[in-house]
Amino acid sequence: MGHVVVIGGGQAGLSCVAKLRSGGHRDPITLIGSEAVPPYQRPPLSKAYLIGDLSKERLFLRQRAYFDEQDIVLKLGMTVTGIDTGAQMLTTNTETFCYDDLVLATGSVPRRLPAAIGGDLDGVFVVRDVSDVDAMAPRFIKGARVLIVGGGYIGLEAASVAAKLGLQVTLVEMADRILQRVASPETSSFFRDLHRAHGVDIREGVGLSQLTGDRVVTGAALSDGSMLEVDFVIAGVGVAPATQLAETAGIDIDNGIRTDVHGLTSAAHVWAAGDCASFPYRGGRIRLESVPNAIEQAECVADNIMGAGKDYVAKPWFWSDQYDVKLQIAGLNAGYDRVIVRDAGAKSFWYYRGEELLAVDAANDARAYMIGKRLIEAGKSADPAFVKNPDFDLKALLK
Repeated sequence: MGHVVVIGGGQAGLSCVAKLRSGGHRDPITLIGSEAVPPYQRPPLSKAYLIGDLSKERLFLRQRAYFDEQDIVLKLGMTVTGIDTGAQMLTTNTETFCYDDLVLATGSVPRRLPAAIGGDLDGVFVVRDVSDVDAMAPRFIKGARVLIVGGGYIGLEAASVAAKLGLQVTLVEMADRILQRVASPETSSFFRDLHRAHGVDIREGVGLSQLTGDRVVTGAALSDGSMLEVDFVIAGVGVAPATQLAETAGIDIDNGIRTDVHGLTSAAHVWAAGDCASFPYRGGRIRLESVPNAIEQAECVADNIMGAGKDYVAKPWFWSDQYDVKLQIAGLNAGYDRVIVRDAGAKSFWYYRGEELLAVDAANDARAYMIGKRLIEAGKSADPAFVKNPDFDLKALLK
């Protein structure tokens, strides 16, 4: 099988090298990460790590000793500068590597606020890497004024931490409602009410026009004409797949690094997995930004490097923690035409296209989530009348 090089020290990269070793690959493995720390969990960055409930050591997916024990060469703080797919070689800022198989697990990069509107001022942050959170964490002090730009899950999770710590939180979302790109109006309304109950000033249909300050951000002009005094700003305006390396190497790009059902790119012996990769799904093509997808897709790629010939079949699921609410999401809601709200003490939101069940958002309702997930994975639906009835035992849907 030969030397496998994996670019990307995140969940997908770690999962790939771990699966290769546990699956019997005995040839050299090199994992290259651009950060100076071993692979770590990203979801807790905007939650438990930011609030101080999780130490940096507990973020790590594996301790350094694991890589020595498994004979995996770990290269940290290294930047890959180019890939020659014909010569099966890559260059970095310090070394050159030859590979027999190459895995691109480069993840995604946060979209930043433009410098033209003050995005380069000191005190403007994103939540992506542990260094980002380490830099902003000292500013999370009671009474501090924070502006969060973007009402997606990252922005809302940061808002929940800030509110819990007693900061004055304003969140602006340029779209008509928070979570507009990813959730139903009903789910958006649930989380809007939750945040407002915790004192967050949510302003929908309002964008950021300009940040002000002399080298350090001190104010913000909003699109509705209002002005805010701020101590710092968090930009949660989405991410983009990290495709530059692949694109420069001539590898096909299609909303991410384009792969086939096995995880192979348009270049021989080059694979991709995780946030950076798009793949076939139900007659179309999707790209998922989630830990479960990163793990499962990377493990599938590892198996296929070892000759398994497996198709990757995604089973999309996600989660978000805000205050005392755990939101669990099963399936993909794209194309839904109605939403059934189940209120049985805890709330869940069931997405349908015609009679087909597409997805379930479950807020503190693990039972609804698990049953919805099993139905979706089995290609089964659920009678909306039963779902809406709080006295109906959802477990009966599985019979």
